[in-house]
Amino acid sequence: MDEQNTESRFEFLKGDKVLWMVILVISIFSIFPVYSASSNLEYIVNNGTTTGHVIKHMFFVVLGLGIMRLVGTVKYEYIGKLSSILLGLMIVLLVVTMFTGQTIDGASASRWLKIPGTPISFQPSSFAFLMLIIYLCRYLTKKITRERLPIENIMYIFGPILLVFVLVAKDNGSTALMILMVSVVVLVIGQLHWKYIAGFISASFIAIVLFLLIALNTNMIGGNRVHTWMSRVETFTSSKAKSADTDDESVKAKNYQVMQAKAAIVHGGITGMGPGKSALKQMLPQSASDFIFAVIVEEYGVIGAAFLISLYLIMMIRIVMIASKMPAFFGSLLVLSLGVMIFIQLAVNIAVAVNLIPVTGQPLPLISYGGTSMLVTYLQLGIILNISSRIQIYDEEGMGKKQSIAEINDIA
Repeated sequence: MDEQNTESRFEFLKGDKVLWMVILVISIFSIFPVYSASSNLEYIVNNGTTTGHVIKHMFFVVLGLGIMRLVGTVKYEYIGKLSSILLGLMIVLLVVTMFTGQTIDGASASRWLKIPGTPISFQPSSFAFLMLIIYLCRYLTKKITRERLPIENIMYIFGPILLVFVLVAKDNGSTALMILMVSVVVLVIGQLHWKYIAGFISASFIAIVLFLLIALNTNMIGGNRVHTWMSRVETFTSSKAKSADTDDESVKAKNYQVMQAKAAIVHGGITGMGPGKSALKQMLPQSASDFIFAVIVEEYGVIGAAFLISLYLIMMIRIVMIASKMPAFFGSLLVLSLGVMIFIQLAVNIAVAVNLIPVTGQPLPLISYGGTSMLVTYLQLGIILNISSRIQIYDEEGMGKKQSIAEINDIA
C-alpha cells in the first residue's frame, strides 16, 4: 500500500525522478540570485523594479515547469516529425528578425522579435537552434539504413545548419558558433561518415573566414557585430598578456566586465557574503543574466557555487544515463544532443565569468533572468524527461537493448 501511495504521489513527475528533483531545486534557487541581481536593472539601467523583475522571473519558472510537464504528455516521436516544419517557421522568423529585430534590457544586439499587439518579445535564434538539433537527430535516424548521397548531405544536413548559422551570426556570434559546434557533435554521434564531417568542418571554416573578411573590410553586411567580437577577443588576449594592475586605462575600460566579475568572485571567498549582500552587482553589467554566476559566488561563496555545479553535474549524469538506457536510436541520440546543448551553454557562461574565454552573451541554464532562454531550456529538459518516461514502455514491449532496422525507422 505504501509503495502505491508513493507512486501516485510522484505520478505528476513523469520521467526520471532524480532529474526532476534537480530541475526543481535549481529553479527554486534561481529566484534568490535573480532577485538580488535585478536591482542592477532598476537602479543602473533604470528599467522596472526589483520586485517586478523577480515576479516576472517566477512567472517564467512556473510557465517553464508547466511546459516541461506538458511536453511529457506528447510522444517525442511526434516532435521529431514536426521538427522540419517548425525549423522552416523559425528560419522565416530569423529572416524577419534581421529586418525588424529589437534590443531589450540594455543589450546592444537586435536579437528580439516582438509579437504584434503585445509587449512580449522573444529570441527566434534560441528556438531555431533547438529545432535544428531535433531535425538533425530525426534525419540521421531516418537515413541510417543506407549510405547517403553527397547531394543529400548538402541539401538536408549541411544546408540547414549553414542557413541557420548565417541568419544567427550577424547579431549573435556566440550562439552561431555554438550551433556549429553542437551540430558537428550531433553528426558524430549520429554516425555520419567521417569524410562528410571533415568536409563540413573545412567548408564551415572557410565560410567563417570569408564572412569575417567581408564584414571587417566592406559594408556588404550592414549592422554586423564583427568589430564587437574582435574587440572582445583582443580585450581577452590583452587581459591575459598584461597584469591586472596595469596603468593602461584603455585596457581597464575594455576589460571592465571581466574585472568586476573576478572581483565579485574573489570578494565572495569560501562562504560568501550572504543572500542579497553582493556589493558588486551594481557595478557588474548584465549581473542578472550573463554574469549571474559571479553574483552567486559573491553571495554564496565557493561552497554555494560548488553545490550548484554539483547539481548541474548530476543533471548531466542523469541525461547520459537516460541516453544509455534508451533502446530507440532516435530517443538516445536526441537526449545526448539536447544534453550537449545544455552543457555547452553552461560551460560557456561559467568560463566567461572566470575569464577563461572572451565575453559572450550566453545565460546560465535555468538561472539567468530572461524568458526565451529559460523556456527553451525547460523545453529541452521536458523532451529529455519525456524520453526517460518511455524507457519502461519499450522494455515492457519487449524491445530490449537491440533494435531492428524496421524499429529504428519506425520511431522517427
